[in-house]
Amino acid sequence: MSANRPFVLSIAGFDPSGGAGVLADIKTFEQHQVSGFAILTANTIQTENNFHVIQWTDLSFVIRSVETFFKDYKISAVKIGIVPSLHYLNRILSTIKLLSPTTQIVWDPVLKSTTKFEFMNVEDQLDLNQILSKINLITPNYNEIEVLFPGFILNNLWLKDEVSTSILLKGGHNAAAIGTDRLFIKNEIIDLFPSEKKCFEKHGSGCVLSSAITANLALNQSQIEACKNAKTYIENYLGSTSNLIGYHYVP
Repeated sequence: MSANRPFVLSIAGFDPSGGAGVLADIKTFEQHQVSGFAILTANTIQTENNFHVIQWTDLSFVIRSVETFFKDYKISAVKIGIVPSLHYLNRILSTIKLLSPTTQIVWDPVLKSTTKFEFMNVEDQLDLNQILSKINLITPNYNEIEVLFPGFILNNLWLKDEVSTSILLKGGHNAAAIGTDRLFIKNEIIDLFPSEKKCFEKHGSGCVLSSAITANLALNQSQIEACKNAKTYIENYLGSTSNLIGYHYVP
């Protein structure tokens, strides 16, 4: 492997259609010229149109995999996708932080599939905040942010020190401003407006966006730069085809 490419790890589910999960992440990593690795949290039976079943990977197996990669490689950034519980997520995060405190971590909190299959319940808000303090950035959509932080927008929670990580709030589900993402960093809000490029709905677009951000962070971009450049990448992906699976490329 080239010594010039930083190492990036995806810890996420396997989607055999390649539109989401680790396959989508690895495609994205390669386009960003980072060396991508993957650890499966789950195997699934799904297509771009339908989700059928999920089989979770035993947590001890995932932890052993994480320990193996961090022993042999200097991992610059990690993207985490679907997990079955906060406990599962916390164990992964604690292991990474123990082995490599400076590794940047992005969590794409996929709580439900587009076909409404539920992956994870968020029960304990106190536990959630403690867990999020170990993460550099999370990338929820408008539905997911209300599950994680009820009243996030209405009650201005980001101004009350009630959120312990940076948030990129994806605008795909925001009827008031479709396509406008909002980056919350400390007390600052940065709006990332869509271009005029024609885009089409894609299966797994959230996975692609979060993995593009992760790759950009590994390339020493700031959170703002990483999110802006990832937005350009995802818009090219969304506009690449008119169906649910797109093409990965850098123009």
